[in-house]
Amino acid sequence: MKKSTIKTIGFALLSMTVLAACGNDDTATEGSDKGDKKEFKLGMVTDLGSVNDKSFNQSAWEGLQKLEKDKGYEVKYLEPKADSEVEPSILQFVNSKTDLTWATAATLADAVTTIAKSNPDAKLGIVDADIEGIDNIVSVSFKENEGAFLAGVVAASMTETDKIGFVGGMEIPVIQRFHAGFEAGVKAVNPDAQVVVNYVGVFNRVDMGKSAASTMYNDGVDIIFHAAGGTGNGVFNEAQERFDNGEKVWVIGVDKDQSLEFGDDVTLTSMMKYVDNAVYEISEKTAQGNFPGGEVVRLGLAEDSVGLATTSDKNVPKDILDLVEDYKAKIVSGDITVPEKP
Repeated sequence: MKKSTIKTIGFALLSMTVLAACGNDDTATEGSDKGDKKEFKLGMVTDLGSVNDKSFNQSAWEGLQKLEKDKGYEVKYLEPKADSEVEPSILQFVNSKTDLTWATAATLADAVTTIAKSNPDAKLGIVDADIEGIDNIVSVSFKENEGAFLAGVVAASMTETDKIGFVGGMEIPVIQRFHAGFEAGVKAVNPDAQVVVNYVGVFNRVDMGKSAASTMYNDGVDIIFHAAGGTGNGVFNEAQERFDNGEKVWVIGVDKDQSLEFGDDVTLTSMMKYVDNAVYEISEKTAQGNFPGGEVVRLGLAEDSVGLATTSDKNVPKDILDLVEDYKAKIVSGDITVPEKP
C-alpha cells in the first residue's frame, strides 16, 4: 500500500447553478439523456439527516447534480435513517459497481473504512474526515476554523449585548473547528464578549435547535452561529418567530448561504464551506482516471474553500467587512494561526 499523503489542493470556485434537490425518494434522480457523454456512476450516502438539509448534505448533492448536468454522469443518493442502515447504503452503491461513492459526514468514517478494506476495488470519498493510509479512500477536510474566525469577527463587531451563542451538532473534531475558530474571532475583536456554547448532540433535530436558541436568546444572546446541519434550521425558526414579534436577533448560517432559505431578516451572514465544489472537482478527477486515493485534501481560506457569503453586505456594514478582509489576509499569510480546538 502506498504511503498516505496529505495535500492542500486549490480549487477554482465554480459558478455553481443551484439545482433543485430531489425529494425524499432514496433512489435519487437518474442522469438525463447522456448522448455521447461518458458513462460514469456516482453515489452519495448522507448522514442521518436529509439530502435537503439546507446545509452540507445538500451542498454535496448539488455538486453531483452539476456533474450530471455538465457531464451527463449518473448520480444517485441514499438517506440512511438509522446507524444500522449506513453500511448497507454504502454497500448498495459498491455492489452495483458505482465508480465513486461519497459519504458526506465524519460520522460515516467507520463504515467507509470497513467497506473500503473489504472492497479494495471500490473507490470511496468522505467529507469532513481524515482517513489516511487507505488507497481507495479520498478524504476531504476543510479548515472550518478559518472561515468561522471571520464569522466571529462579524459577530463580535455587531453584538449589542456582548453575549454571543454557538450551537453545535455533535462534539466531534469538525464541529470543534467551527467552535474554536468562531470563539477566536470573537475574542480577537471583542475580548469582553461572552460566547455561550451548546452542543445539542444531533444533526437532524429541528426542535432541539429551536430549544437551544430559545434558551440563549432568553439569556441575552443576540447573535447565534450554528454548525448543526438540519438541527440548525430550528435556530432560524426561533429567530424568525422572535423577529415576527418585534425582537431583533440574528443567526449566522453555515455551509451554504442560508439567507437564500431563511431570509435577510434574521440571517446576519453565513459561513460558506464549498463542499459542492470539492465533490465536483474530485469526482471529475476520478472520472478522468486521476482518483486521489490515500490523500487527505485540506481546504481553507487560501483555496477560497471557506469564507463568508457574498450576500453579507446586506446586513453587515462595509467597515466591518473591510475588517474581515484584513483578518482574512493575516490568516492566509500565516500572521494569524487559527486554533482547531476550543
